Amino acid sequence: MSLSFTPEMQVTLPEYLHGTARFQNINKLISFNAHWKKEAYDHLTTFLRHMREIEASDIDIGGPGTKGYIWYRVFGKKSPDKTLPRYSADEVTAILLSILTDEQKVSLFKNKNVDFSLSTKLAEDERPSRFRGDVYYENNNLVANFRRINQTLFPIESMGFPEPILQRMNILYEKSGLVLVTGITGSGKSSTLDAVVNLNNSSSDSHIVIIGNPIEFVHESKRCIVRHREIGEDVISFQAGAIEALRQDPDIIVVGEMRDPETIATVLEVTDSGHKVFTTMHTSSAIDSIHRIVGEFPPREQDRIRLRLADTLKVCISQKLVPSKDGRRVLVKEILSVTESVKAAIRNQNIGEIYQMLTEGKKYGMLTLEQDLFDHYRKGTITRESALNFANNRKRMVQLLSY
Repeated sequence: MSLSFTPEMQVTLPEYLHGTARFQNINKLISFNAHWKKEAYDHLTTFLRHMREIEASDIDIGGPGTKGYIWYRVFGKKSPDKTLPRYSADEVTAILLSILTDEQKVSLFKNKNVDFSLSTKLAEDERPSRFRGDVYYENNNLVANFRRINQTLFPIESMGFPEPILQRMNILYEKSGLVLVTGITGSGKSSTLDAVVNLNNSSSDSHIVIIGNPIEFVHESKRCIVRHREIGEDVISFQAGAIEALRQDPDIIVVGEMRDPETIATVLEVTDSGHKVFTTMHTSSAIDSIHRIVGEFPPREQDRIRLRLADTLKVCISQKLVPSKDGRRVLVKEILSVTESVKAAIRNQNIGEIYQMLTEGKKYGMLTLEQDLFDHYRKGTITRESALNFANNRKRMVQLLSY
């Protein structure tokens, strides 16, 4: 028992209560006992403070699989932290419910899941730290994942983007078009997107509307006025937010993620109207991204979507975080700059030709993931095994490594 009020709480809870009914009873108990709620919240703050100290990206709490431990992901590896106390299922429930609003609890009990952003002070003399939270049901238990949101932006110059690509992402040089950042969960898409937003925020006199689920990094207005609209709090959906943004006089629209045909169609339409749009997808390469966008639609609509994508897409960045020799991780990326040849390949359904264009497009700022992996291997930042394991085209990676 890691919470001081656990014995008293256990006496009050009927043994026959399980699932949502049990969670609701625990919610009543901590709501009526303010010091219980504060203690539960303080324990979560301790987890989050420790998360920052060990440079963890994620924390997992609750469920039979954790065996009562708090688990952290540090530089890509997830393991239990046995320096912290163990927590029972009811204690985890009390801790998680202590941070949710009444509206979020209603959504959780109805939908078995709730996403939210959490802003909390980890020390008295500092500004609040931000986290992305997801509380959900697992085997009739309440469990959660929290992801740490960096409080400082990575300078875009430190990410290794070629100058032609930096210019295409900057509204000063290209006023409209779609910029796509892709990768699996945990590949650093949000950090890259925030760096690109900061590039424009620092260099142009514009209006940026950011639509997020949830809002992660909060940008201060510099040369731009920056608006943040969170799904569920400020706007109903990504699709609705993108359409509404057209009436808000934006120069740049940031759509947190394209995950369904309706949002994809809306993003293409908004971009086609003359705006600069940044968004993300869960795909591992530029070619996969194009296939995914077109494939989200029924066959009768695919020609129309393909033509619109060819006209609007400007840059596609597909990235991975690869373990480095020093035990940390390094950003590796594939970059597609949409030239007239790339446009023609998309329009004519010759998408397979794009890989060769990536390979030979250095003067436009293009490179394949395999070329970037090889460059890091040659510099000694990653091992040969990592280069092979993270390549999209293993055959091509073997060829590069054999030179």
